[in-house]
Amino acid sequence: MKIEQIYTGCLAHGAYYIESDGVAAIIDPLREVAPYIQKAATADASIKYVLETHFHADFVSGHLELSAITGATIVYGPTAQPGFPAYVANDNEFLFLGKCTIQVLHTPGHTPESTSYLLYDEFNKPVALFSGDTLFIGDVGRPDLTQKATDMTREELAGVLFDSLRNKIMTLPGDITIYPGHGAGSACGKNMSRETTDTLANQLATNYALRKNMTRDEFIIEVTTGLTTPPAYFPENVRLNKEGATEMGTVLSRGLQALLPEDFEAIADEAGALILDARDPEEFATGFIPGAINIGIDGSFAPWAGTLIPNIEQPILIVAPTGREEEVIVRLARVGYDFTMGFLKGGMLSWMEAGKPIDRVITVEASSLTGGEHIVDVRRKSEFESEHVMDAIHAPLDYINDSMQLLDKEKLYYIHCAAGYRSMMFISILKARGFSHLVDVRGGLKAIREANRLQLTEYVCPQTLL
Repeated sequence: MKIEQIYTGCLAHGAYYIESDGVAAIIDPLREVAPYIQKAATADASIKYVLETHFHADFVSGHLELSAITGATIVYGPTAQPGFPAYVANDNEFLFLGKCTIQVLHTPGHTPESTSYLLYDEFNKPVALFSGDTLFIGDVGRPDLTQKATDMTREELAGVLFDSLRNKIMTLPGDITIYPGHGAGSACGKNMSRETTDTLANQLATNYALRKNMTRDEFIIEVTTGLTTPPAYFPENVRLNKEGATEMGTVLSRGLQALLPEDFEAIADEAGALILDARDPEEFATGFIPGAINIGIDGSFAPWAGTLIPNIEQPILIVAPTGREEEVIVRLARVGYDFTMGFLKGGMLSWMEAGKPIDRVITVEASSLTGGEHIVDVRRKSEFESEHVMDAIHAPLDYINDSMQLLDKEKLYYIHCAAGYRSMMFISILKARGFSHLVDVRGGLKAIREANRLQLTEYVCPQTLL
């Protein structure tokens, strides 16, 4: 028997490859399915099942394409209503995979159809639980993502989750390994560990939501406290996962059109395309196409794209680091942004050589700040409350439409985040909306702290704020 976690850091997502006696199952695959097919081919195994733990909100699954190519059966747990052929299993039903067995455990709460899969080895010993978004390492799935669709409050869903954990998961042998759907950085939980596997016994001892003497009411309060508004693209991803998304080859063929500056400019004007510049923030600052927004590929690219681009059908043109154009397109498609219309051939160099206009962002060192500036902190609420520059304006990037209302287009502002990645996104979006007096503080709060020129609030551990 073989179990392999296939972890994608950008989405903090864990997919799984299970194989026994020449037969394989894939759990919660990402949209680009070639790696799973290649893995099975290398092992001379056939893919029998594509097991989905629920209708995902934070990424578009590759279940339909993987099934179409391999003939594998798509499996959901009880109550799921997919808009395509799939097998909806019964609670406690057993699926057979080579010499192993997989038990379907309906564990609703995060979503109504949320299901965990318990794997038994060839000796009928339970060895692993693939818990999806029901149980994370250090946390549990948030219960507020499907409340509108279910006509249930988040408190009611939290109560259902309490029952699932107590009646289905916490009764399992402590030595089984927990393989969750996500790790730290995912918006599907609020306090996940950076560890991506653990034993159930250790989770019972350390996970706040699994405390032995915790009451139902205490659980509901703790699980629903501190939840932030989910990203706007989540409902659209759920819809795509229920109905089916465009075949990945179509997305790539459209997006991988290499466009000369004149054609790039024409499509931007005619199609109303958003210009997405995926270069490093510091490189972006030195020269970019006016109106372009910056989301650096070397960061939490896809989640931020989903947060900051409100319409998943928005036509998008790409400016990418050389050789990484396809990576940008794939990572956008993972969260449902399929309408990339091409990329700038030759990058910004070709744009400048064509004599096209460019814009720049002024950056300053933290050591140059004197204390008399208007400082704007674009980090999340919990980060700001933990520590910030005294008298700074809090304008979080993840609520940018509200945040921009706090600023005056005629005033000069010095923008910072934690280290520089988010501040450049913030500045690029506001510059596209007519703000021209924005300066980036290089290195963010880390550099401000090290420069020791500005007064900071007393540090408070973020976890005490929940």
